[in-house]
Amino acid sequence: MRYILSLDQGTTSSRAILFAEDGSIVASSHKEFQQIYPNSGWVEHDPYDILTSQLSSAIDALARAGTRPRDISALGITNQRETVIVWDRETSKPVYNAIVWQDRRTAGACEQLVRDGAEELVRGKTGLLIDPYFSASKIAWILDNVAGAREKAEAGKLAFGTVDSWLIWNLTSGRKHITDYTNASRTMLFNLVEGKWDGELLRLFKIPLQMMPEVVWSSGEIGEVTTTLGLGSVPIAGIAGDQQAALFGQLCLKPGDAKNTYGTGCFLLQNIGETFVSSKHRLITTLICSLNRRLEYAFEGSIFIGGAVVQWLRDNLKLISKSSDVEALAQSVKDSDGVVLVPSFVGLGAPHWDAHASGLLIGLRRSTQPGHIARAALESIAFQVADVIDAMNSESANWFFELRVDGGAAVNDMLMQFQADLLGIPVVRPAVTETTALGAAYLAGLAVGFWESPEQIWSLRKNDTRYEPKADMNQMMAPRQRWQNAVERSKHWIQDESA
Repeated sequence: MRYILSLDQGTTSSRAILFAEDGSIVASSHKEFQQIYPNSGWVEHDPYDILTSQLSSAIDALARAGTRPRDISALGITNQRETVIVWDRETSKPVYNAIVWQDRRTAGACEQLVRDGAEELVRGKTGLLIDPYFSASKIAWILDNVAGAREKAEAGKLAFGTVDSWLIWNLTSGRKHITDYTNASRTMLFNLVEGKWDGELLRLFKIPLQMMPEVVWSSGEIGEVTTTLGLGSVPIAGIAGDQQAALFGQLCLKPGDAKNTYGTGCFLLQNIGETFVSSKHRLITTLICSLNRRLEYAFEGSIFIGGAVVQWLRDNLKLISKSSDVEALAQSVKDSDGVVLVPSFVGLGAPHWDAHASGLLIGLRRSTQPGHIARAALESIAFQVADVIDAMNSESANWFFELRVDGGAAVNDMLMQFQADLLGIPVVRPAVTETTALGAAYLAGLAVGFWESPEQIWSLRKNDTRYEPKADMNQMMAPRQRWQNAVERSKHWIQDESA
């Protein structure tokens, strides 16, 4: 038997999955790693935690399958996007911790750029809003705040990478400093129309071009893993940011096709084809995986806290002992009894984009039980998705007729049914919900001939689960209005607090 190995490096854990030809999971392993919070609104990772957790999960997955590296046809990589790592080219040592996509330390610098009138320039070139979420301001912070970093960077001694670049650098013993188009498109430094690093944007953020990785297509052989790592000399043949990988894993290959991933955050992407379009409703435009080696685009709505709200219930409030307990707790009550949780713990993403929003729990009464809070937490995920779909429907001629879903929280039947009821359209969950890792596997497998075509892959897929809407849409209006009122109350909180 031959397999594809997918490395899925996420925000809270690193996962490795072995896939068979029919797309089924042969074996998997995941390792959680430490989240570092040095200051309020700051989120960091130790880059070595990222690397070691990913390597150990890969070796563990092979051991669980009882297979050897020579049985692996190719390796695909998918990763948390926008997270920034800067390292020394000679020593391969990071100069600072990885600054995570959730980090808000550069909110003030981003607001100053907006006041200076730079947003139109940035949006026109990158499809993105100026926000701490994206990589550019994080790179600039490291250069400005780590002693000697700027001088080294300007001398060509430092390398920047998103997590895919950091993994590939280490997997190839420093022979390859690359990223793919999908990850490059999340940095706020890459011109989506011209398909290259943009000199004007690099100057705007004072970032030297020599720090930037080479940009390659998402599907194609780029090198082999160093044999000393215990993975043999497996070819690396697929790279994609996690949400673009999930879009590909759902085989959303035609304009209008869309998916939502319920991971740490929620990310809704809709394929819009080969023409770059800038959103009028504060969605972002991003590059997607292209087998044709042409620039292809999607609208994206990025929600910062999705499944992470369940971890918050577990780790912070101690309402549950493990994440899978949340569904039973939420079902211990018939509804949220008016409780609303807005999980804007790191600001609000699409379509609001408020870096100063704060988390809000409102509607509490003497009768409020843990089940009401758990239910409000799950419902908050669905409400946020509905807000993004409303914005996307207003942009596109291709209205949603169904929502394809994946990610860890998509296994929650109560959440999926509530999502269908809220939207009034079917929600469709594939048999294999790990579509982020599956997309990376597809990209790698197609590059080496493991699969012949997307059509062959589609023919091998197992049946999906469909959630048909059951609620009266009029009954959904009141909770939706409560949600929208609560969102407005959460906005500008930190800014107002410091005024």
